[in-house]
Amino acid sequence: MKITIVGAGPSGLYFAILMKKLDRAHEITLLERDAPNDTFGWGIVFSDQTFDYLKENDIKSFNAINRACQRWDNVDVVHKDEKVTVRGNHFSGVSRLAFLNILHKRCLELGVDLKFNSNVADLNELPPCDLLVGADGANSLVRRTFKKAFDPTVDLRKNKYIWLGTHQLFHGLTLTFREHEAGLFIAHSYKFDDSTSTFIVECGDATWRNARFDWRSDPETCEYLSEVFKKDLGGHALLSNNFVRWLNFPLVKNKHWHHNNVVLLGDALHTAHFSIGSGTKLALEDAIALAKCFKARLDVPHALAEFERVRKPVVDEYQVAANSSLVMFENAEEMMHLEPIDLAYRLMTRSKKIDYEKLKKRDPEFIAAYDKWKSQQKGRKRK
Repeated sequence: MKITIVGAGPSGLYFAILMKKLDRAHEITLLERDAPNDTFGWGIVFSDQTFDYLKENDIKSFNAINRACQRWDNVDVVHKDEKVTVRGNHFSGVSRLAFLNILHKRCLELGVDLKFNSNVADLNELPPCDLLVGADGANSLVRRTFKKAFDPTVDLRKNKYIWLGTHQLFHGLTLTFREHEAGLFIAHSYKFDDSTSTFIVECGDATWRNARFDWRSDPETCEYLSEVFKKDLGGHALLSNNFVRWLNFPLVKNKHWHHNNVVLLGDALHTAHFSIGSGTKLALEDAIALAKCFKARLDVPHALAEFERVRKPVVDEYQVAANSSLVMFENAEEMMHLEPIDLAYRLMTRSKKIDYEKLKKRDPEFIAAYDKWKSQQKGRKRK
């Protein structure tokens, strides 16, 4: 087959790898508007389950990714200057740039034609192909070009967020709540190498306006937020990577996933809020699912239909869970009266995928402390 992939994010790169492994005769061209070392963001997160999928599907890239990862099993919730730790949550963090470079190298080894600095402005300019893959992100040109066929919805959510870094190491997935004169700020942070952590900050629109971020320069924004999270950063600055941009999270859905010989993958197809896990997880699993449909020797129309049939229910369920998490963070101000351990419990169960019994199995010490706290609260009410 002649395959053209627009976008060299995780889904496009990994799909190219899997299709070349399936048949080296496939002619695969991958078009990316940016240079190889240009990337948005700092570190990304994987669960153990996603790691298992990577190991099963391409051991060579898995080994390189595995060597580059930091690991932890704790979620830390910081509220009212108190840290509550919940263990038994296995994650791995890796630099987004390191991760993409590993996939670049693997693609080149397999003979994928990687064309960087290739901005596609009009799909009609592309040469004919048997399969066109839109892996070009949440603002996908491929999706917009075939908007009537895919029937997408893009819901820009209420909170503002910004993706920063810091040399303060957060040894675990850390959720930090800081009430400030401008309003509530929330940080999502975790280390992804020996010296650097991702530090995503989100806040409501009113807080954002109160802080006058619309008037602040990039250095001023980092300086302001460094002061908000002064107790958490250990004297370290917040880093912008020469890219400081406040965004509203786009919740992307598509009624249809393919059109003729065109299919969407990753953020072009669907998004899930960063508070529940990495969009990279869904992107990679999309690539695996689509490649498996071709492995079953289906032709393009049947493979794309089968991909949607088997994968869409999984993604729909994940998006429901992610939306529950998103809404909780949008309304986090309503929870700031809670005690730290109560807030931690509610955060751990926010997606409805984890309940009391699962938490008890993962971290019996945390549940014992939570039960003790609840018992004390009941005792106080009786008095």
